[in-house]
Amino acid sequence: MTSHTAAMPKKRWRKRRGKAVMIGVAVVLLAVMAWDTTVMPIGAEEEQEGAKMARFAEEEFPKIREDVDSRAVDIDELSSAIAEDQSAAGDKYGVSGGIGPIMPVTFTGVAGEGTSGTYEVKADGAPDDLVVRVQTGPAINGTDLRDATGEIEFGQFKNQIEYQNAGAALNDAMKAQVLSDIDTQNLEGKTVTVTGVFQLINPNNWLVTPVDFSVK
Repeated sequence: MTSHTAAMPKKRWRKRRGKAVMIGVAVVLLAVMAWDTTVMPIGAEEEQEGAKMARFAEEEFPKIREDVDSRAVDIDELSSAIAEDQSAAGDKYGVSGGIGPIMPVTFTGVAGEGTSGTYEVKADGAPDDLVVRVQTGPAINGTDLRDATGEIEFGQFKNQIEYQNAGAALNDAMKAQVLSDIDTQNLEGKTVTVTGVFQLINPNNWLVTPVDFSVK
């Protein structure tokens, strides 16, 4: 047997050993990856995100409510200021809200007919040409609560979707903490007292999202 012939089995053995080592390393790596990987059921991430926003809103809404209550302006004073100088009224009473300032207001009046959970209220002290509507759900639209204080900013969230979700979660928290004990389906003809916020876009048409709501 020549030395060349004797070397052949050794080479094959070395190759096989090398493959075995590589396979072993790969198995170890896969095991480590599996150990470090959390398997998420379909929809679990969305559920976690929803729960996170719900906790955020539950904690933040009382702060928003307190802030709006402390700054709310009687409707006669606020409507007069807006009629005199809309821009100045926004600067004096409101918080910057993009296309229009978010204004805090309080009033008492008689609720008219409701449409999709929104009631027009004939508010005491309001001018005759002012339309005041109040959202009572089930759908509460907009981000007025999120933007009411100027303290909740986009930079606190990871993206625009989460920022929007925060607004929706605050609307849900308001429904749970303010409207849950009120028969919002049967408010027509009843006297209501409302404190809330609206975005000042049309000075003669306000859509108010409440932070406090009572029925006499």
